[in-house]
Amino acid sequence: MTKHIPLFVLLIVYVIVGALYAVRTPAWQAPDEPAHYNYAAQVAANGCCPVIEMGDWDSAYLDTLKAERFAPDLLDRLPTIQYEDHQPPLYYLLSGLVYRLTDGSLIALRLLSVLISAGIVACAYAITLALLPDRRALALAAALLAGFIPQNLAIMASVNNDALAGLIVGLTLYLLIRYLQGARVPVWALGVAVGVGLLTKVNTIFLAGLVPLFVLLHWWFTPDRRFSELIRRLALFAVPALILGGLWWLRNVGVYGFPDVFGLRRHDQVVVGQLRTAELIAQVGFSEYLRRAVDTTFTSFFGQFGWMGLFMPTWAYWIVLAFLGVVVVGWIVAYLGLRTEVKGLSEKTSSSTQAERKPQSVLSPQSSVLSPSFLSWALLALATILAVLQYLYYNTEFVQFQGRYLYPALIPLALFAALGVDGWRRVLAWLIGDRSALAWLTPLIAALFIPLSLFMIWRVIPQLAP
Repeated sequence: MTKHIPLFVLLIVYVIVGALYAVRTPAWQAPDEPAHYNYAAQVAANGCCPVIEMGDWDSAYLDTLKAERFAPDLLDRLPTIQYEDHQPPLYYLLSGLVYRLTDGSLIALRLLSVLISAGIVACAYAITLALLPDRRALALAAALLAGFIPQNLAIMASVNNDALAGLIVGLTLYLLIRYLQGARVPVWALGVAVGVGLLTKVNTIFLAGLVPLFVLLHWWFTPDRRFSELIRRLALFAVPALILGGLWWLRNVGVYGFPDVFGLRRHDQVVVGQLRTAELIAQVGFSEYLRRAVDTTFTSFFGQFGWMGLFMPTWAYWIVLAFLGVVVVGWIVAYLGLRTEVKGLSEKTSSSTQAERKPQSVLSPQSSVLSPSFLSWALLALATILAVLQYLYYNTEFVQFQGRYLYPALIPLALFAALGVDGWRRVLAWLIGDRSALAWLTPLIAALFIPLSLFMIWRVIPQLAP
């Protein structure tokens, strides 16, 4: 365990910085926080689960609240903001319990999100080590990037179900990678993970297609490829996933009618006045729409606080752009080195498995191109692509240029970024001829996001106060 002490230290630092965000962010100054809070309050008072209804969304009142920065004299109708009542219930069952124990403390509910989101940081570390077991410094860098983006901290330290959804995505990806590598991960456990995700947030639904796809690929490239075995594996996955997700879907059909299994159609009917994509394109044209989409997605992924009304200082975005430039150029170098490492890891996994005489748990030796390591990297790449497609799909109806909607792909993105930074470390290590001397350069560079996040919560975000 001593070799993981840096991770434990990092998690402590993350919880401390996250707690600062929870305490210092003015009340309700996080996207949709009043509606998520009111969902928890309803569960605490009446049990599960509330129903989204007409009147739960008051566009004029919300606009006034945001314009006046949630001034105390305007909060008399705050409990009527309930437009998140269509959300799956798991997070709110947890937060409802905290609500009851703390008499509805907003800070306590925010701290719950912080504690949950610490698991995302740990998952980034674990996934990196699963892929590259000897690269603890790189794993630490990925964990840093997954945890300390200022906007991510602002979201994870607020009342919403994003933290729990992100944790479930991270755990599912880790379990699936270990499954592909031949570890004793039962297929039903993958189904349970996906089902729990469906009970947490709709944006985890890409896992319902991603997991069985890679279970299929794993089966296809095993030496003992029997069709009955594939059916057994898919059934073991599908049964718990469908039972857990299906319970919620059947409830929604009973409440909102078929085929509104997610409650999204009722949500769309309720949120009258929310800007639609077609309306904005008609107003400003398609090219201006794309410019706004790209610009706002970038700024809000890294730092656009409150209800998208408070930007980071300009110099902070330039720092982020410089960092991304380092990452992109470093990818080229990282890729050249990664090919060698992945090949070595594949050979190590293959030889180890053959020694244990468990050929059914690994891919066929003749299928070196589709090795466990290759499939694991492909898994992370496809998870990223699906998360982006979900984001684009959501924006086909509503104008929601919020970078946080890409956070289901935060762990893969953090790892890919860490590899880009590490490419530069490899060049420097080669130049000085001492690889071990620069082993911790990559996490040190990633750790620059910690002071950036501290600056935002100490000097910028408190400006949201009325």
